[in-house]
Amino acid sequence: MAFPILKPIERKRKLINELIEMMSKHKTIALADITGLRALQFQRLRGKLREIIQIKVAKNSLIRKAIEELKEKRGIDLSPLKSFLEGQTAVVVSNLNPFEVYNILEKNKVSAKAKPGDRAIKDIVLPAGNTGLTPGPILSLFKKFKVPIKIEEGSIHVTKDTVVIKAGEVIPAEIADLLGKLGIEPMEVGLRIKAVYSEGLVYKADDLKINVEDYKRKLVDAASRALSLAVSSVFITSESAPYIIAKAAMEAKSLAINACYPTSESISYILAKAHAQAMALSNIVNIQ
Repeated sequence: MAFPILKPIERKRKLINELIEMMSKHKTIALADITGLRALQFQRLRGKLREIIQIKVAKNSLIRKAIEELKEKRGIDLSPLKSFLEGQTAVVVSNLNPFEVYNILEKNKVSAKAKPGDRAIKDIVLPAGNTGLTPGPILSLFKKFKVPIKIEEGSIHVTKDTVVIKAGEVIPAEIADLLGKLGIEPMEVGLRIKAVYSEGLVYKADDLKINVEDYKRKLVDAASRALSLAVSSVFITSESAPYIIAKAAMEAKSLAINACYPTSESISYILAKAHAQAMALSNIVNIQ
């Protein structure tokens, strides 16, 4: 079956319409930077996330046009996102909240080969073991970067895990070439959030960077402090009421015991207290 060949202007119109549909049907709309993300890696990511996130790449001019038409035709104002339209951009939409979208994209990066001039995101280590490389001019490279090696059965063996580039350093061409030969992919590429629009608010990437475990600990601590304050100030809520009642019962029992006011709860303590006082008095009298 032959598919009709669309003219450039028809292709643009079709893409704009698709962007409008995507953005109008989801509560979270994000712009992501895809610079450096190769086609194969992009397809792998899109396929992996298809169930929860939709992604579409378009020229910034078309995304801008879709945002403008979305406001005109459907009353949805995404105009704050237009200031983030620079570089290579993908539109990311989802019904998850912005923080979930950000965390999913951060956790779903893929490894990539290093290119000359890349900056290492973490220490790059040459692992101990057989490199599969034969001795030759490359030996000087291992020596230059102080990688301990030995020649065994015609191959170069690294004798100890060795850091050749530290996090933050620029990767030189000779190291990028060596890493490629060893099949080491030290870089991570993925969709990098630039801005997210959700329920009338715009979030920048830095706004979405939260330590979930640390945030949970702070919430637990805040809840504990709030409960303690409510109990101390006798502010009754469904959470504080059991503790306030228990505290009041304990204080009432203590008062009854100290005042020798007999009740079914206090009588045994009053008798025990009286017995203890009588024994103490008896001991004093006997000593004298």
